[in-house]
Amino acid sequence: MNEFLITASTTFGLVALAELGDKTQLVCMTLAARHPPAPVLLGAIIAFAILNLLAVLFGAAAAAWLPPWLIAAAVAVLFAIFGLNALREAGEETVDVRERSGRSVFVSAFALIFLAELGDKTQLAVAGLASTQAVLPVWVGGTLALAFTSALGVWAGQTLLRRLPVHVLHRVSGILFLALAALAAWRAISAFPG
Repeated sequence: MNEFLITASTTFGLVALAELGDKTQLVCMTLAARHPPAPVLLGAIIAFAILNLLAVLFGAAAAAWLPPWLIAAAVAVLFAIFGLNALREAGEETVDVRERSGRSVFVSAFALIFLAELGDKTQLAVAGLASTQAVLPVWVGGTLALAFTSALGVWAGQTLLRRLPVHVLHRVSGILFLALAALAAWRAISAFPG
C-alpha cells in the first residue's frame, strides 16, 4: 500500500504541474463560464480517465495509433469552429443566454478534451511512468491530477469568467479558441510527414 501511495502521489504531482495552465484547463474554464459546471467537469474527467487508461495499457505506443499531424489537425478544426461560433455570438445584438442541456455540454467537453489531449505531454508522461511503475497507481494518480486541474478550470470559469458581460465572454472565448486552433494547426503542419 505504501508503494501504491508513493507512485500515485508522484504521478499526481508531475501530471498536475504539467497540466496547470494547459489548453484543456482553459477549455474547461471557457465551457464552465457558458454552461452548467457539472457536465463540463464530468465530461473532462471521463475523457481524462479513458485517455489515461489508454496510456497505461498501451504505454508510449498509445499516442502512435494515429499520426500526430492528424490529431492536431482535428483539434485545430474543432477549436476553430468553436472560436468562430463564439465570435459570431458576440456580434449579435441580443444575446440569448440559453444554456444547452447537460448531455450536450457533457459531449462537447468530452470531445474537446479527448481530442486535445490525445498524444499530449501528460498522456505521454503517464505512458512513460506506466512503463516503469505499477499501472494502477499511475492511472489513479494521473486521473486524479487531471480531475483536479479540470475542477480548478471549471471553478475559475464559474467564478471569474461569469462576472464578464456575455458579449465580452464570447469575444474572449472566441479569441481563445482561435488561438488554440492556430497552435494546433501549427502542430499539425510541423508534424506532417513530408
